[in-house]
Amino acid sequence: MTDMTATALTALSQSISAFVERAAGHVVSVHSHRARASGFVWRPGLIVTADEALAEDGDVFVQPQGGPAIAATRIGRDHSTDIALLRIDRTDLPVLPLAAAYPPLGALSMVVGAIEGSSSTGLGVVSRAGSSWRSMRGGDIDARLELDIALRSGGQGSVALDAEGNAFGMAVRGPRKTIVIPSRTIERVAALLASHGRIPRGYFGLGLQAVRTPDKKPGAMVMSVDADGPAARAGVLQGDIIIGINGSEIEGVRSLARALGPDSVGSTIELLIARSGATAKIPVSIGERPPA
Repeated sequence: MTDMTATALTALSQSISAFVERAAGHVVSVHSHRARASGFVWRPGLIVTADEALAEDGDVFVQPQGGPAIAATRIGRDHSTDIALLRIDRTDLPVLPLAAAYPPLGALSMVVGAIEGSSSTGLGVVSRAGSSWRSMRGGDIDARLELDIALRSGGQGSVALDAEGNAFGMAVRGPRKTIVIPSRTIERVAALLASHGRIPRGYFGLGLQAVRTPDKKPGAMVMSVDADGPAARAGVLQGDIIIGINGSEIEGVRSLARALGPDSVGSTIELLIARSGATAKIPVSIGERPPA
């Protein structure tokens, strides 16, 4: 190995260590009932962590690097984007700035998490970089970012850093890969959780089951109707089969779920219904899903 190569590797190693050390001051470990995760300081007194790695009930504690555990309360959580927001009675922990830009495919990336008050890290590359997408639970994610870094135990909720040390999102476990929930999604969802405690979702008031129509096209059969829901008020009946929405054929029940995002509340959509051998167009004003 030449002296020049050794110098370059040493410089790279020192830069990575410096980035990790800088980020570690913003990262906390999150302890909840039989669950361990990482998180970071999003705003003074507010911690963002991975929803999937946060217990549904019981006590929650966060622990900054080298410090004591701090009691936390759940403000709100969004299963569809895997974002949860906690509050602590301390505002002195440094807030982590989130970068608006994302690294390109193949760029170096690091994740920085925390385990019982000690930092952890991993190094790899961005293995996928794409446009916005919708999660299997119906959450709108602003960019598709995947890393070839395996998260350690307690690593969900780690901060993802680019090669310049900028935080561009939160690393969580996806099916057979590590996914980054990007900064723009975090800012949008965490702000709603901070102000409302939950993410508003559209509501038809229907229980649906995927079916095939006589001409083998996908449909959604109405199995139950909330008597006080928007669809009931519009005239949708149990046994109806929804075959279209806003002038387009549906691809299944998921097509209807995709129409019920946070921005849908208060809007009107047109359902194409098959009933007793005939079809009808029924406008439905989307309501807000009541709290569970």
